[in-house]
Amino acid sequence: QASRLVELPYSSFDDDDDTAEQDHGVWYPDPPKLSPFSHCVRYLAVLWNLLFLLLGLLTLAVGVWGLLAKSPLPGGERGVPLGSDPMLLFVLAGLGASAVSLAGCLGAFRASPCLLRFFLGAVLAFGGLEVLGGLLLLLARRRLWDALRDLLLLCLLRYQEDPDLQFLVDEVQRSLQCCGLESYRDWESNPYFNCSAPGVQACGVPASCCQDPLESGSVPNAQCGFGVLGLG
Repeated sequence: QASRLVELPYSSFDDDDDTAEQDHGVWYPDPPKLSPFSHCVRYLAVLWNLLFLLLGLLTLAVGVWGLLAKSPLPGGERGVPLGSDPMLLFVLAGLGASAVSLAGCLGAFRASPCLLRFFLGAVLAFGGLEVLGGLLLLLARRRLWDALRDLLLLCLLRYQEDPDLQFLVDEVQRSLQCCGLESYRDWESNPYFNCSAPGVQACGVPASCCQDPLESGSVPNAQCGFGVLGLG
């Protein structure tokens, strides 16, 4: 007698098991290896961003030094609020440059798309601001020079009124070894240094104009510029 075959209902569990067994044996290709040129570009990007990271940290250090180097007033208070301190710009610029450079350095070293996108966006934004500033400087260079000159003369005029401004002017004159904007005669515009002033500073200039304020001593002579304008 012919045997009767009973057809069992179709089950999908068998196929799922076979598929699962096949998935474990699937071979995924390795990511493509970088060429020597790509490796060279990658390490150059790391070194370049590392250099700008050091410059950013240096700017940050200058800003922090400028904030800490100012001696407080006799009452123990700062001359100006911290929010209006010009040295705060150095701190913010240093933090921004350091953050962007660190993102570029880590992004290039670890091949992180997120960090590289952030770095690229920040560089494009800074580049756009520089181009815009350059165009404005080129188009209005005469007005900007006149405005800068008036601003510097105003700094000389208000030298004693703002301790923060006094600190900046002294540091610029010491570092550049200069006195005044064009000559030491520019200090005649200051009401305290003008020869018609009644105080002891009349016909004088700040101590930062002196070539050797220490005068072979250990304490700077704050009166080394007294009477300079009256010498001729």
